[in-house]
Amino acid sequence: MAGPDTEMSDEALAARAAAGDASAFEELVTRHQNRVYRLACRLTGRESDALDVLQDTFLQVFRHLASFRGEARFSTWLYRIATNVALMHQRTRARHPAESLEDFLPRFDGSNTHRQTPEELRVASRVEELLNHEMLAARVREAVERLPELYRVAFVLRDLEDVATEDVAVILGVEPAAVRQRVHRARLMLRGFLSDLAGVRP
Repeated sequence: MAGPDTEMSDEALAARAAAGDASAFEELVTRHQNRVYRLACRLTGRESDALDVLQDTFLQVFRHLASFRGEARFSTWLYRIATNVALMHQRTRARHPAESLEDFLPRFDGSNTHRQTPEELRVASRVEELLNHEMLAARVREAVERLPELYRVAFVLRDLEDVATEDVAVILGVEPAAVRQRVHRARLMLRGFLSDLAGVRP
């Protein structure tokens, strides 16, 4: 049993909560609700949706605590539930699909040479210096929301939430190599979009 100066692990709290300890479940919610809400905001793009996702996530966690076997960290298991809830919530909303960022991927000519000039590539590499930081932050949020779901989820988890690649792989049910590929492609799309804002055209 944890002493007065020892914080109980998430996994121990989950076991106690599964056994009916309501205070243990409340502690899990307190520890993780801010991160789940932030993740939900980033995946849905709407604060009102994020609140629904937050509630639904912990409802799912409560219902399925008995199935948590500790094969992964509790936070990884929780993020998997939150991600699935957020995506399901977003898919049920009747929205017009946003313009994809696929057009902002790097383009190459027939000889496999990048179409942009060295000067254009140099400008793109320092795009943050060319744009007002506040505007850039807003544009980045917009761009992330426009990423295709396949790449957006991996990018949000890995780069914005700073979840380890191996844990993202567990959350998404794919191999780590697939996570790295998706994140890399998302970065290329975002870089291309921001370069376009700075006046650099592919």
